[in-house]
Amino acid sequence: MNLYQKPGFLNSIPPVTRNILIINVLVWLACSVFEPLWFYLALFPVDSIYFIPYQLPYRLVTFMFTQVGFSHLFFNMFAVYMFGRVIESHWGAKRFLTYYMVCGIGSGLIQLLVCYLTGSVSPTIGASGAVFGILLAFGMMFPNVSLYLMFIPIPIKAKYFVVGYGLIELYMGFANRVGDNVAHFAHLGGMLFGIILILYWGRNHYNSPLYKLKNKISGLFKKPEKKMKVTYGGNRKSDYEYNVGKNQGNTEIDRILDKIKKSGYNCLSEEEKKKLFDASNK
Repeated sequence: MNLYQKPGFLNSIPPVTRNILIINVLVWLACSVFEPLWFYLALFPVDSIYFIPYQLPYRLVTFMFTQVGFSHLFFNMFAVYMFGRVIESHWGAKRFLTYYMVCGIGSGLIQLLVCYLTGSVSPTIGASGAVFGILLAFGMMFPNVSLYLMFIPIPIKAKYFVVGYGLIELYMGFANRVGDNVAHFAHLGGMLFGIILILYWGRNHYNSPLYKLKNKISGLFKKPEKKMKVTYGGNRKSDYEYNVGKNQGNTEIDRILDKIKKSGYNCLSEEEKKKLFDASNK
């Protein structure tokens, strides 16, 4: 009897990525059946009449699992599936979950700040901030992997894709077009918190390119250390001269010890005995 069973589609997805997909789909279905539900999950700005301070902690989590419309759900979850499972496979479930939540919550905090500065009272919902954090991580981990954009059959390296997408979001955020209801700064907030967390994790990782880059940059601002010339005894000798003499002395002692091992102590000359005695008193 064959006890081996091929895993299904969901079982082939790493656990955190799989649960993110399931939760988002279930919340979307619930909001589709009971539309006012999104009102209790969205993130409202501080100046909004619907902002309730004690609800802020849980809304910073629920807003990123609430999508508006099927297209919003599809594109966000497609990105989570395509890139999230790859990152989770390399980082592990715990680190990936931490990263996803930090990027999502960070994007909400940035959006609250922008709304406060601009006077906007529009609520924020969607996983886009966390998704942009995932895109950033993928671009940093696999910078030279070629990506194909939908409807544009031209390969683009991940690092250029991430940088370009970030610049577009920055432009769109400041453009402030009429009718644009996309939280562009929330997207940038997810990337910002993502890079901060990656830099924090990589600060002491000796094999990390970020760690090596940090050392190179810090090395540019360090003054070269002056070499100290050491003298030994009454005669002024360089380090090289001293080490050469020391090595020669060690070689001679080794020769004398080998001679004792082969023929005994009595076979040594008076000079050899003196050298052995002097070496034992150092």
